[in-house]
Amino acid sequence: MNIPSQMTAVEITAPGGPEVLRSTQTDVPHPRAGEVLIRVHAAGVNRPDCLQRTGHYAVPADASPYPGLEIAGEVVALGPDTPRWHVGDRIVALTHGGGYAEYCRAHGSHCLPWPSRCTAAEAASLPETTFTVDYNLFTRAGLVSGETCLIHGGSSGIGTTAIQLAKAAGARVITTVGNEDKRHYCLGLGADHAINYREGDWAEIAREITGGRGVDVILDMVAGSYIEKNLGLLAADGRYSMIAFLKGPKAEVNFGPLLTKRLVMTGSTLRPQSVQQKAAIAQRVEHRVWPLIEQGSCKSQVFRTFPLNEASAAHALMESSTHMGKIVLLVA
Repeated sequence: MNIPSQMTAVEITAPGGPEVLRSTQTDVPHPRAGEVLIRVHAAGVNRPDCLQRTGHYAVPADASPYPGLEIAGEVVALGPDTPRWHVGDRIVALTHGGGYAEYCRAHGSHCLPWPSRCTAAEAASLPETTFTVDYNLFTRAGLVSGETCLIHGGSSGIGTTAIQLAKAAGARVITTVGNEDKRHYCLGLGADHAINYREGDWAEIAREITGGRGVDVILDMVAGSYIEKNLGLLAADGRYSMIAFLKGPKAEVNFGPLLTKRLVMTGSTLRPQSVQQKAAIAQRVEHRVWPLIEQGSCKSQVFRTFPLNEASAAHALMESSTHMGKIVLLVA
């Protein structure tokens, strides 16, 4: 296959707002041992990309400096020791950065087959969200059928995936949203209750919904002032999974409920984890989530697409928080 020596990629010219993103010409990367080179068809846009752009997300030393953590595309070259994949395979990948580009390398064990039901934009929306949700909601927080979970930010890319996967697992789902359009949107995805946090105390409303018992699992990307309320809302033996800090990583918290209710708090990010850890997550996602996607019972929720050279507009939309579902860059 003819692979050019140069490609278009999106670089971060300096820490700052969306306007610091700029298309540039750079060398096409070469796959290393265990890696595949992918001609990118589409790349998902995620909050960590925005944090990286502003200088608030540390890039691992071995990672690409270019943003982009999830892609869909076609395998065009193989590094040594990549037995599963072949040139021409259509795959999705959790990348170690560099997804905002015409070509991107990814570890073969972090790639999964491109689901037959999905467009390029839908396929590119899957890796970061499904890996994050499956790992944090099920592996770490242990959500099981019959339990009640609270998902903050239900209309986000993570939230829309979490609602669908929690319902598929037999859980009762409560979510928080910022307006009535988002409330109806989340209910349409299967949430049992969607609470508009601008119209009342979401914790008190959720407590009333559960008859005063509280919830078993919370998936939280907000943190800050939400932390203490989350701990108070959890039922006995509840689990609190934290994945981001939209309201900041610091708070003054009464940790009394942690002891009296035997609570578990956990948190994680994907990118710093080892190749082996992310490979294990990929295996679980393929086993537990991919059948749901192939059956159509869990669907990518794409809000809007942009061409690669409009990555700054995609970031501006992400930071406006007016979107419902995923934002995607179309590359080829």
